[in-house]
Amino acid sequence: MRDFTEIWSYLAQGPLLWLTATIAAYALGDAAFRASGRRPWVNPVLIAVALLGGLLWATATPYATYFEGAQFVHFLLGPATVVLALPLFDNLRHIRRSALPIVAALLAGSTTAVISALGIGWAMGLRGETLISLAPKSATAPVALGISESLGGSPTLTAVLVILTGIIGAVVATPLLNLLRLTDWRARGFAVGVAAHGIGTARAFQVHPVAGAFAGLGMGLNAVLTAFLAPALLRLFQ
Repeated sequence: MRDFTEIWSYLAQGPLLWLTATIAAYALGDAAFRASGRRPWVNPVLIAVALLGGLLWATATPYATYFEGAQFVHFLLGPATVVLALPLFDNLRHIRRSALPIVAALLAGSTTAVISALGIGWAMGLRGETLISLAPKSATAPVALGISESLGGSPTLTAVLVILTGIIGAVVATPLLNLLRLTDWRARGFAVGVAAHGIGTARAFQVHPVAGAFAGLGMGLNAVLTAFLAPALLRLFQ
């Protein structure tokens, strides 16, 4: 046992170990997702997070040590976001036709996301840094962290909330929208993008390409609008 502990302590310092663990965890999650027939509740991101969290807890590995190896995946978020411009260009005709509904849905969705988070948190007794950290939870992670830090919130807490929001949105979006009998892929995708940012957008692409394109649009526009809405609406709860 002592030999294993010493070997693990040596391996854990290597960044390649955690990059490999991250890729392997997602590969296992994606395999489970495919094996389930692409059921929305068998979310590969959720499975990967659970596996990696369990591994870090079992090995008493600090998150900072893990991130040193996994930061390359984090870096790829930027290029991946830019690539979303391609499906947007392919659906430019549909976007132009839906300009007014898009603006209305964006205003309603972004405002609701911020006010509902702050309102529920305030009603449950949250104040100060914790309440501030809730405000940008529906924006994509890089923007949400910047908003939280600039307003005096906790970027770490905001990151957790953003991930939870995305995973929950990706899991419940398809069953909920089916229950509501919403069949327009543009509306479905845009709603998921505004509410559940990148993780929801990835799920939308799995369902339909048009839904994915509009989800990417919703994610981007919501990030910009949240940067303006969050500081203004936060004053209502302070």
